[in-house]
Amino acid sequence: MDYLQKPLYHYRPKKGWINDPNGLVYFDGYYHLFCQHAPDFEIPGKQPIHWGHARTKDFLTWEELPVGLTPGPEVYDAEGCWSGSAIVKDGVLYLFYASVDGITKAQTISAAFSTDGIHFEKCANNPVIANYPPEGSSDFRDPAVCCIDGVFYCVVASGNPEANAGRLLIYRSKTLTEWEYLGILCEWQDSKCTECPSIMPAEDGRVLVTASILPIGRTHYFSVMYGRFSDGKFTPEYSAEVDKGPDQYAGQAFHDPFGRNLLISWIPGWSYSGFAEKDVGCMSVPRELKLTDGKITAFPVKEVRHLLTDSDPSVKRTADGFVIERQGRDPVVYRGEIRDLKILRDGYVVEVYVNGGEEIYTALL
Repeated sequence: MDYLQKPLYHYRPKKGWINDPNGLVYFDGYYHLFCQHAPDFEIPGKQPIHWGHARTKDFLTWEELPVGLTPGPEVYDAEGCWSGSAIVKDGVLYLFYASVDGITKAQTISAAFSTDGIHFEKCANNPVIANYPPEGSSDFRDPAVCCIDGVFYCVVASGNPEANAGRLLIYRSKTLTEWEYLGILCEWQDSKCTECPSIMPAEDGRVLVTASILPIGRTHYFSVMYGRFSDGKFTPEYSAEVDKGPDQYAGQAFHDPFGRNLLISWIPGWSYSGFAEKDVGCMSVPRELKLTDGKITAFPVKEVRHLLTDSDPSVKRTADGFVIERQGRDPVVYRGEIRDLKILRDGYVVEVYVNGGEEIYTALL
């Protein structure tokens, strides 16, 4: 397997480490993708995290742009510009990110803005949320900003060790620069914390994506929930894990101008740091989230569906499911009913969509 060969359709920068997708947004005629990025090194930890930046019009060809956010020289984000989101207001593109203090290592929430979608200026009053509330903890990051009924909300991933709960906290603003804490949006018991939330409109309600919930004593999992948002609380009505593949992490979703809720995840995850001489990390293809007949699905957007096939040498059908064979690693085994199976193969990456996207298995081969 040639891990140094760049995938054709899964975005990867020419050089440097990447992880979580950030700031997914449609702005000025392009889909913009930001991501966690170490531009000068192929493994993390060698320099503070930046925001890499690319854009596309068709999700097939990507234009790599200059780094969107660079840590420092201010102390509040000298340790890195970590995960966050984007929103457009009055023709201006705003980025919200987890800023890590270069001295105290405290996690706070900061913002930057741009009129051209390429060059960004950090807000003068950063960090815009400087402290976590009593219901949270020092795990305080990954701001997800949205607009609901003309009001801006910011969902922050956190947890609370006293309550033994992973939590999403919520803030409200009219200006995007001054934020009022409202309380706990939702929580998961017996969990350390949450990571990488996204919130957006859906049919007759809202969809809340939490790309990682970290239960105590077992592995993390990926949550997608459809439900109701009212008075600063989210009430789930339908839920699913969606992507169960071993080699994906930190998905982010956003609402595009055509009414679609699109999800992109990071492939292959932290365990592949230093796996090859060049970072093998890339972004998944965009998947459209839908709720149909009470089932949540995530299936590739129409722009890339012509890449789907019914079979691939790496995916072996079995009597009760399929097996994804990986080089030097345990195979991925699926057992269950298969009414439909679609595969997207791009170099060393495979995405397997079961039953119209009721389940996804993403793997590095």
